[in-house]
Amino acid sequence: MIFLATVAKIHIVVDGDACPVKHEIAVTARQFSVPVLMVSSYDHLIREEEGVTAVQVDRSDQSADLYIANHITRGDIVVTQDYGLAALALAKGCYVISFRGMHFGDNDIELMLDRRHHQAKARRMGRHSKGPKPITADDKIFFQHNLTRILQDLQENVQL
Repeated sequence: MIFLATVAKIHIVVDGDACPVKHEIAVTARQFSVPVLMVSSYDHLIREEEGVTAVQVDRSDQSADLYIANHITRGDIVVTQDYGLAALALAKGCYVISFRGMHFGDNDIELMLDRRHHQAKARRMGRHSKGPKPITADDKIFFQHNLTRILQDLQENVQL
């Protein structure tokens, strides 16, 4: 088992509504002894398990995102598909990774937010998109690999 004793303040904070990689997050976090906070609305059932704390918030559209934004701190790892939450987390000095293992960074978040804006405009004008492809087993492996890499990098930087 790998320990991040000197990084005990780091948490993995998960936008748990419709998160398809909850199991992978819990397994990886336990390997590094990093606590996980899963946040979801009351419409989604999230079970607590070893190392995972579940918080449920009201059903309103942005409740989980607002809870997360108000409870993350510099150095936390935020797992989300939401570009707006990703931008807030990056501004607070967090590491951000999508459910498919894609890293969000300061250099690409503006483009992503702009794309989200244009897609929302198109939907309001009656254009419909197919939405994201279903997540695959390979996507889950890729996610877990990238989360592991982030935790390893943090461990190595702390030991310097």
